[in-house]
Amino acid sequence: MEVQPVTAVIGAEVLGADLENLTDSQFAEIEQAYTDHLVLFFRDQPPLSPEAHLSFAQRFGELHIHPIAPGPSDHPEIMTIHADANSKYADGNNWHTDVSCDVEPPLGSCLQLRVLPPVGGDTLFANMYAAYETLSPMMQYFLSDKTAIHESEHVYRGRYADRGVDDTGKVYPSAEHPVVRTHPRSRRQSLYVNPSFTTKINGLTKAESKAVLQMLFAHQQRPEFQVRFKWSENAIAFWDNRCTQHFAIWDYWPNERLGHRVTVKGERPFHEDREAAQASLRVSRRHD
Repeated sequence: MEVQPVTAVIGAEVLGADLENLTDSQFAEIEQAYTDHLVLFFRDQPPLSPEAHLSFAQRFGELHIHPIAPGPSDHPEIMTIHADANSKYADGNNWHTDVSCDVEPPLGSCLQLRVLPPVGGDTLFANMYAAYETLSPMMQYFLSDKTAIHESEHVYRGRYADRGVDDTGKVYPSAEHPVVRTHPRSRRQSLYVNPSFTTKINGLTKAESKAVLQMLFAHQQRPEFQVRFKWSENAIAFWDNRCTQHFAIWDYWPNERLGHRVTVKGERPFHEDREAAQASLRVSRRHD
């Protein structure tokens, strides 16, 4: 098994991995690569059975069930990703981190695509460590004690009606999270707001919050933070939702794109490094 970085900033391809028969040492290597590269790509995979897909993801933790998206009735942890000529929406067609509206948002998501359009359908991934680390020390310090509201009503209401989901009376989740998040394994800081779910920064006026969020969203989307994955049949992408965002490009209509995603539960986001942000600010002021 070999891990090959795709860019110096984010993404690596794992070669020669048999995800259904990983040894403990191979899994440890994959887990470390996941921490180091934030999103892993596995090509030349067989179509995973539901049990194999769930089993691989469960090695990273307890599994998450999406609050609304439909999946197989016998495996509610599996989310079906599907768009075709009849679709009004395509999942992930905007920058986001998965289900950040949950109080305990997902750790990561593992997607295998089975049906690909003849062209298009790539996915962009962006490094939110890099987004945070390239902010000025003054902005890092300003954000270090801020929290933001993540909501989902505007994202999910009626979204899956074409798949038979009646969400009448459904109460969709919302949560408050730190704007700067500490990764529990790497201990690095990442920028944890996204244009799909984040609606307000607490403690600011509506106009101030809108201005700061628009600036942060534009900053997060800089191409030097990104990797673009061109899918192949049965390829798998496994990304860390705690320090990345992604955008599944819907540029293939009316063609079909179909896959299955399994998501791992995460922990409540926290930030523990305001003192470091303050120290960095003092250093930058001495050099101004």
